[in-house]
Amino acid sequence: MRTALDDSALGGGDRGAQISGRVAVVGFARTGRAAASLLARRGVDVVVIEDRPGSDARTFADELGVELVVSPSAVQLGDLFRGVALVVVSPGVPPTHPAFALARGRVISEIELAWRLSSMPVVAITGTNGKTTVTALATTMLVESGIAASAVGNIGDAFITVADDANVAMAVCEVSSFQLAYTARFRPFVATWLNLAEDHLDWHRDLDDYVASKAKIWANQQADDVAIANADDPIVLREAKRARGRVVTFGRELADYRIERERFLGPTGEDFGRVEDLPRRFPHDEMNALAALATAHQAGATVVACADALRRPMPMPHRVEFVASDQGVSYYDDSKATTPSAVVAALAGFSSVVLIAGGRNKGLDLGAIELQARTRLSTRIAGVVAIGEAADEVVAAFRDYAVTTAPSMEEAVAEGAALARAGDAVLLSPGCASFDWYRSYEERGDDFARVVRARIANRETGS
Repeated sequence: MRTALDDSALGGGDRGAQISGRVAVVGFARTGRAAASLLARRGVDVVVIEDRPGSDARTFADELGVELVVSPSAVQLGDLFRGVALVVVSPGVPPTHPAFALARGRVISEIELAWRLSSMPVVAITGTNGKTTVTALATTMLVESGIAASAVGNIGDAFITVADDANVAMAVCEVSSFQLAYTARFRPFVATWLNLAEDHLDWHRDLDDYVASKAKIWANQQADDVAIANADDPIVLREAKRARGRVVTFGRELADYRIERERFLGPTGEDFGRVEDLPRRFPHDEMNALAALATAHQAGATVVACADALRRPMPMPHRVEFVASDQGVSYYDDSKATTPSAVVAALAGFSSVVLIAGGRNKGLDLGAIELQARTRLSTRIAGVVAIGEAADEVVAAFRDYAVTTAPSMEEAVAEGAALARAGDAVLLSPGCASFDWYRSYEERGDDFARVVRARIANRETGS
């Protein structure tokens, strides 16, 4: 059970407070480095713990003037934490790391630290699927409304990188359940929860723990804040009833921000334009558009800016991204789909698909993809190619389909092409993490695209 944070090291919880005492930063990748940098600039005594440091970690730590401790034992870590007031844990640190137990009551996430150290208004967006897309789109709407907003968090730079930036007037934060789990006073004035499906059960104790972490996005809001909820998601809507902020909903029909007569409408009839003007119209694109409208509009964006942003293409790599067509078959990279629910959302946009799925499972039921596709979608699954550590699970889930396995991405694309017919799409939508074959979902998607294009080029040249 997570222990409440002792506020004394953070000025009792006031925003803009100074930190008293030594701070440990666990994890020295992107987020950890950003946190250590700001703390060091503010004169805080910082010690960094990193189990697998990069080649430049020591140099970077020396430049900051912070101590770097590499792969300490549990005993060494316990001794080190005895002199530490706070422990800032990066989102990539696994829950089995001894820091969580040894520093109980002093662990916070980077978003909690950044919120305490800054005074700018914060918009936060969470959910199982669609966070990055909605964060990017909402930020564009705010910027085009004349608000100096910056998209931070999981989307790119850590929130803490803009905490001292005088040129940023508002932070739009994509926040994960990992980050929210270790917050105590984080209070976005607009907080959006997009959806909820099983995810990260290799990190959270169970689904209830995952839901509770997500719900912390609304935990500290007051009556003058806005809690934005998906009216079509029963779990999100249930949790919204406990929110103390003003609840605003988005959804296809019976919601404040909704689709009516094929137009995007707001709570008092604001008209944000035609649905058909979206650059791409997969079902999840429409829901992401509604969520971004609700978030940005409630945070101060104008109707005109919101409508203009919806009409323009916004490249979102590895999210049902078109790669190429060959002999009547289209190839799409949806490597970002690391949950069954994300795969189902992608499948809904196609009439006939050869699915490439698998990777490192996160403790999720891959059979849910087949069940949802069979019972909810009109999509025809023309074949399945199973890859990675979870290949056997994929084969078991799709045993009633034409299913094969592939030991590499080259063979996966070749098998997908063999199963496909003109009019089909070959869709890489793994439903799993990438860390068996690749370092990231981006690397996995890039490799898929490389293989597809090389295969087409080789066929055209006869090589």
